[in-house]
Amino acid sequence: MSLVTEEIKSRASEIYHGDEICQEKSKFLLQEVGLPRGLLPLKDIEECGYVKETGFVWLKQKKSITHKFEKIGKLVTYATEVTAVVEKNKIKKLTGVKTKELLVWITLSDIYVDDPPTGKITFKTPAGLSRSFPVSAFEIEGEVKEAKEKKEEKELHGAVQVKDV
Repeated sequence: MSLVTEEIKSRASEIYHGDEICQEKSKFLLQEVGLPRGLLPLKDIEECGYVKETGFVWLKQKKSITHKFEKIGKLVTYATEVTAVVEKNKIKKLTGVKTKELLVWITLSDIYVDDPPTGKITFKTPAGLSRSFPVSAFEIEGEVKEAKEKKEEKELHGAVQVKDV
């Protein structure tokens, strides 16, 4: 049964259909709230939506997927429907996302980054257990390289040549 009712859809500020636009919008939203853009590596997204007044977000994909975050060696499974409430630096009331610890799949309920930034992202379970990892493990690899190159380029353009007199 879907958590996204017609009533919720009627209150939505934004609803999009199709993988390409939903990929773009979900990554943009993660960035806007201060979370890494690679946090939700969903595939074949059919629908996504956002209720701005409450922060409620949903993403529907054709089938559930399992993704391995290579930098930390963790498996995460994403159901066909992922829902959450987003706010600055935080995802609350998360549904449809589980991580594998030892031999058990554990439901995740909250994700947050520290403010001021410490470079860590923390994942909480409904039972209150939590675990932190480097934020860099959830960034999109190509985008990290591009951002570093742009930063270096800006630094070079802002440099002033000093001549001895």
